[in-house]
Amino acid sequence: MKRTFSFLASPAALVGSGTAFIAATYGLVRLAYGLFLPDVQDSIGLGDGPAGWIASGSSIVYVIGALLGFLVAPARPRTALLLAALTAGLGVGGMAASTGPLVFGVAAVISSAGAGLASPALVRLVQRDLPAGRVNGAQAVVNSGTGPGLVAAGILALVLLPGWRTAWAVAAVVTVVTGAAVLLADRAAAAAPSDSDPVAAFPPRTWFAAHGRPVLVALLLGAGSAAVWTYGRTLLVDAGAPTTLSVVAWIALGVGGATVALTARWLGRLPARTAWTRTAAAVAVATLGLGLAPQVNGAALTAVALLCCALFGWGYTAATGALITWTTELDRDRAAAGTSVLFVVLVLGQALGAAAAGGALPVVGAAPVFIAAAVAVALGVVPAVRSPRRCPARPSSPRSTPAEQAADAASPPRGTR
Repeated sequence: MKRTFSFLASPAALVGSGTAFIAATYGLVRLAYGLFLPDVQDSIGLGDGPAGWIASGSSIVYVIGALLGFLVAPARPRTALLLAALTAGLGVGGMAASTGPLVFGVAAVISSAGAGLASPALVRLVQRDLPAGRVNGAQAVVNSGTGPGLVAAGILALVLLPGWRTAWAVAAVVTVVTGAAVLLADRAAAAAPSDSDPVAAFPPRTWFAAHGRPVLVALLLGAGSAAVWTYGRTLLVDAGAPTTLSVVAWIALGVGGATVALTARWLGRLPARTAWTRTAAAVAVATLGLGLAPQVNGAALTAVALLCCALFGWGYTAATGALITWTTELDRDRAAAGTSVLFVVLVLGQALGAAAAGGALPVVGAAPVFIAAAVAVALGVVPAVRSPRRCPARPSSPRSTPAEQAADAASPPRGTR
């Protein structure tokens, strides 16, 4: 490879482009739906009922994408990455070009598959291309891309709304470009014969049994976090906060998520269980604080809302990264498959939590709903106290050198579109 292009296919380029791709597929595409929804409804006559069905359909398609990543990414991560870029990019482009609810809804649902495919694909690419001692920290950085994506979505909303079409057209271009950058950064590794994956695509029964605890905590995190993701902005508006503050609070979520990249080295030195308990506790505290924020007024409401949103963004993003490392500790060679399973459960938990919160909110009000959500997340800390069971050991991948194996054994184990 010529020296001029050597950086384009390097570990640093892979981590940077991978972080940007997660920012696009999660922050700009999947999680921006609720941010732009009011303007979309005014523009194309999309009712509240159909909007809810679109959100549900998007979650289902995300799950389908993650399950496809479960099967494809371990052996063919580039294929999974390409599918992620196409579904997210073309889907959000269709949303920008749509003139009616039907086309918009179909495009929105398709676009969510990109996030489901992106995470397992990037987990495998990072694991394959980087030395074993650097994988955990790199995974945390890449997964933190959700935060910058949320910030970018919020800035686009402040600058462009009510021009939601332009915002999603920008998201489509960014998604395709960053996806191409990831494939380019992985170009040298993909050409090496030793990059073939010796692990069978479908794990044995013992693998699923060993993942019982992380599956449970992922479900509880999803259920508890749904209140903030779905009704956080609504809670602030109902409390009398101006529209600008509610959008800035969304940006604060992203800023908090982005700071995970700054704490990645610290988190990388922690066992997965320890990282999980600390980050999940942060989510629980932030959810509780945001639910109680309407009890204060004026400048205090602004301060509490922004602080809680930033803490929630950091905790949620870091907690999803801890899930990635937890499955890596259990079975390094099947980390991509484990990520798919845990993220599927996470989204299913969010769907259940959103439905429960939506049914309870008109009856009991926001504060009890957010308190219950915080309790659900806190309950997820309990199963992490006991040591997780590892999957049966297998011979190391042929790509691992003796030095990498020694570094991996010596390094302490450690613990998010």
